[in-house]
Amino acid sequence: MKPPAFTHHACRTVEEAAELLDSSEDAKVISGGQSLVPMMNLRLANPAHLVDLNFVDGLGGIDAGSGTLTIGATARQHEVERSPVVASAAPLVAAALAHVGHPQIRNRGTVVGSICHADPAAEMPAVLTTLGGHVTAQSTAGTRTIDAGSFFDSYLTTALAPNEIATSVTFHTPNGSSGWSFEEVARRHGDFAIIGVVALLTVSDGVVSDARLTVFGGGATPVRITAAEQLLVGTATGDVDDALLARAAGATSETLRPSDDIHASADYRRHVAGVLVTRGIRTSLDRASTSA
Repeated sequence: MKPPAFTHHACRTVEEAAELLDSSEDAKVISGGQSLVPMMNLRLANPAHLVDLNFVDGLGGIDAGSGTLTIGATARQHEVERSPVVASAAPLVAAALAHVGHPQIRNRGTVVGSICHADPAAEMPAVLTTLGGHVTAQSTAGTRTIDAGSFFDSYLTTALAPNEIATSVTFHTPNGSSGWSFEEVARRHGDFAIIGVVALLTVSDGVVSDARLTVFGGGATPVRITAAEQLLVGTATGDVDDALLARAAGATSETLRPSDDIHASADYRRHVAGVLVTRGIRTSLDRASTSA
């Protein structure tokens, strides 16, 4: 299938791109194009103007700071997945990217684009929700940061304004003795997840001091399971037994409000999410103990 007719703008600066978005109500930003182009081919999106960021210098950076990892808008998923900077600062990001589509997709797709597309079954929005951080957005009015906790509004909808360009995403990187886990169930590797869980636990003096558990594919946005997190925080690692894990799994299933579709029932998603949470907690605690 072919997309409807459009005008392509090969922008050289972010300011030029922002001015184009301001001057048209029917323009879309494109970088990797791995979500937008298929939607155009299926006539689910019909922008009159494509504002291309690929010719803008300085948007492809991967930078680790003090407790942060910043990825630019044109950095390819494959590049981020294989980056030694990412492997050292935030191995969870690299591990999650291995589940995004197939190599051909990751060679063109971008981390920032996946986050802005905001598919609730996608991996990178859940990673940002778990690690925390922010998206940097630029428009003709200036630059602002949007906190990870308020970025995702609903299915395929974010807090970005129509005239804003996401120029980078910044992840918080764990401090101290932290362990992580990435678990998902899909029909085939590379498919969107039927359900998935991202876990991050921090251990201090043998006690869980911070817990973050995020389910993706279980609602309109990534869902933090705060009830399960609260069961873990303040608990000695030796006391995280089968009974506590069962309570965490139950809290997960009770929190989620997934929908039925052709891939799985809502009940199946709730049940599997609970199973993946228990796996994620165990794996995260194991990794935290080896990083101590």
